[in-house]
Amino acid sequence: MENITTKLAVLIDADNAQPNIIDSLLVEVANYGLASVKRIYGDWTAPGLKGWKEVLLQYSIQPIQQFAYTKGKNATDSAMIIDAMDLLYTGNFDGFCIVSSDSDFTKLASRIRESGLLVYGFGEKKTPSAFVSACDKFIYTEVLRAKNNESEAIAKKPSKELKQDTKLVSLLRNAVEASSDESGWAQLGPVGSNIAKQSSEFDPRNYGYDKLGELVIATKLFEVEERQTGTTNSKVLYVRDKRS
Repeated sequence: MENITTKLAVLIDADNAQPNIIDSLLVEVANYGLASVKRIYGDWTAPGLKGWKEVLLQYSIQPIQQFAYTKGKNATDSAMIIDAMDLLYTGNFDGFCIVSSDSDFTKLASRIRESGLLVYGFGEKKTPSAFVSACDKFIYTEVLRAKNNESEAIAKKPSKELKQDTKLVSLLRNAVEASSDESGWAQLGPVGSNIAKQSSEFDPRNYGYDKLGELVIATKLFEVEERQTGTTNSKVLYVRDKRS
C-alpha cells in the first residue's frame, strides 16, 4: 500500500468501464495514493454513456469529450493516451491509474513505467494479458463490483480447488521460499511483496478471500504462526511450507 502523499492521475475509458464500479474503484485507488486528477473519456453525445453522466458530478470526475469521427476507430483511446503523456511530462505525478479492459493501453503502461512511475490497471477479467503484465498491479473490476453487490460476490474457493491451481501454488511457495529465514519461516508482509513482483494481477479477492493470510491458510499447504513483535506487542503472521 502506498503513502497517501503519492499523487495519482486516474484516467477512465468510459467505453470500457462500468459506472457501477465507481464507489469501490475510488476506494481502491485511495489505498495507493491521492487521486489528484480524475478524468473520464468518451463521446458524451452517445446514449450509451448515460450511466456515467449521472455519477461524474458526484465524484468530481472531469469528462473529456471525444467525438467518434470514424466508425471502427477508437478516438477515445487516442485522446486518453495523449492526455496521459501530457500529464506524465508535467512531472507532477507519482503514478497513473488506467481504467480500461482495452489492450490499446499496453504501450502506454510500459512507457509510464519506463519513466519510473507506478501504473495501476483496472479492468475486467477479459483484459488481454499483455496489458495486465504491463502494469505494476492490476485489479479486476469483478472484485470491485462484488463489493457493491452481494449477488456478485466471489465465492471462496475451497482448499481442494486451491491446491489444484498449480499457478497459485507455485506463486505462493516461491514467494515463501524467497522470503524465508534458515528455518523456513517467512513473515507474511515480505511474502506479499514478493508475490506482487511476480504477478501484477494477483489478488486474494480473486479467490474469494479478503486478505493474503486468509488465502494462505485456506490452501492448507502452509504452517501458520501468529507472533508478537516489538514493544507494542503487535501480532505478525509467519508462514512456512509444510514440505519443509
